[in-house]
Amino acid sequence: MSSLSLRAPAKINLHLEVLGLRDDGFHELAMVMQTLDLADELQVDPAPAGQLHLVCSDPDLPVDGSNLIVKAAELLRQHCGCPELSAQLTLTKRIPIGAGLAGGSSDGATALLLLNRFWELQLAPAVLHDLAAQLGSDVAFCLQGGTQLCFGRGERLEPIEATAHPAVLLIKDPSVSVSTPWAYGRCKERLGSGYLSSEAEFEQQRQSLRQAPLLAWLRGQQQQVPPLRNDLQQVVAPENASVQKGLALLSAAAQPLQVAMSGSGPSLFALYRDQAAAQEAERLLAPALAENGFEHWICQFTAERHG
Repeated sequence: MSSLSLRAPAKINLHLEVLGLRDDGFHELAMVMQTLDLADELQVDPAPAGQLHLVCSDPDLPVDGSNLIVKAAELLRQHCGCPELSAQLTLTKRIPIGAGLAGGSSDGATALLLLNRFWELQLAPAVLHDLAAQLGSDVAFCLQGGTQLCFGRGERLEPIEATAHPAVLLIKDPSVSVSTPWAYGRCKERLGSGYLSSEAEFEQQRQSLRQAPLLAWLRGQQQQVPPLRNDLQQVVAPENASVQKGLALLSAAAQPLQVAMSGSGPSLFALYRDQAAAQEAERLLAPALAENGFEHWICQFTAERHG
């Protein structure tokens, strides 16, 4: 088959609630995740039998077996019992690395979709979902994208029929990174005394989120954007000066609808009613963002992807 390519979109968390600890040691989560039009691009070309090779436009990103793209390819070959399958993979990186935007997870999900087509495997969506869940907590969401409730470790998805399409001003200091395991460890230390402990309690919180004002806004049932919750922001921001500064800058300019951190950070975002408002905020903030070392992007929500 000739060359194929797919976009791998970034995501932000509009809601991230840590409910408690699961029996497997992972945290039980209740989230609302949203894909953006900021995206990497993954291309696949023919290669000699049995060869898997990945190159990337960003020299800082490992392209060995630790990369989720390579892991996804190997998982597909293992699942199908076809070690002779081959691919030359090329990743054009636009999503910042280690930013809480699921760039790696989205790349891995896109590899599953792309190689399923390239290798003509014809695996059903449910099979791809199960493989995605094996790769990582956010990979199943990235396989589908759009606006979704995400429960469990993030792999249990419930799509939201969203009509809200705000503009997003996204910022990230490239010199700062936050370890996701560290953030969850600090969350357990600081907030663990309030963790829920039973499936019945977890389900009660899930149902509360299903009926929350955030979902009413996303569905166009109310105009005002409610405050956004990210439990990891509560523990990351006090120990990260860049996150504190970025939140303050975004909150101070052009009357954003809401401001929050995405995932475990350190990426931050502000929502605006439209592109013009986001561009005005960008104009006002550009000198301060540059002075404090922030890169920035204006983005839009994107609908469910179809691979």
